[in-house]
Amino acid sequence: MNTFIEKQNWRYATKKFDATKKITIEDLDFLKEAIRLSSSSYGLQPYKVLIIENPELRAKIQPAAWGQSQIVDASHLVVFANVTEIAEPEIDSYVQNISATRNLPLEALSGYADFMKSKILSLSPEFKNTWSAKQTYLAMGNLLNAAAEKEIDVTPMEGFIPEQVNEILGLNKLGLNASLIATIGYRHTDDDTQHYKKVRKSQEELFITL
Repeated sequence: MNTFIEKQNWRYATKKFDATKKITIEDLDFLKEAIRLSSSSYGLQPYKVLIIENPELRAKIQPAAWGQSQIVDASHLVVFANVTEIAEPEIDSYVQNISATRNLPLEALSGYADFMKSKILSLSPEFKNTWSAKQTYLAMGNLLNAAAEKEIDVTPMEGFIPEQVNEILGLNKLGLNASLIATIGYRHTDDDTQHYKKVRKSQEELFITL
């Protein structure tokens, strides 16, 4: 079987982490780079990713995450926070990054910048928030796949109260909103969920070829 598929069968949403096992700095850097290289619409990456190690801070977040033990037991807690309302500065910064990275004059990118602004800045604030939040799911996908490659466990979470997490982390004043949470570390031997057979739709049920 293809190694990638084997790892996908290996991974699951870990319910109980071994609090004594920590991710190495090297492996954490690998996961961060995988997140950094994630695809996003236009390549804008309209989000920040918070890596939370502080145990006191994680204890404050736990009640806002339905009391789930993974928040405090996992090696690291990752919060994906989307930019709530994309504005010109984010687009200008991205275009400047393209210019510097590809050694292109800014003038050569003005058309692309204007195109992005025409498509994004005209959106309603609600749509901007929804659109940028969707981009964090792409980054989460890269984290899940990269972690599986290293046999590091990840639990992706939507089960939390964003307003409370925003307040705890001071995200509102930064123009950010907690859209997704992931706990990363190593499964506990007592987590029975790891032995459950993976349940997915069959290819015949899932795919439609036209």
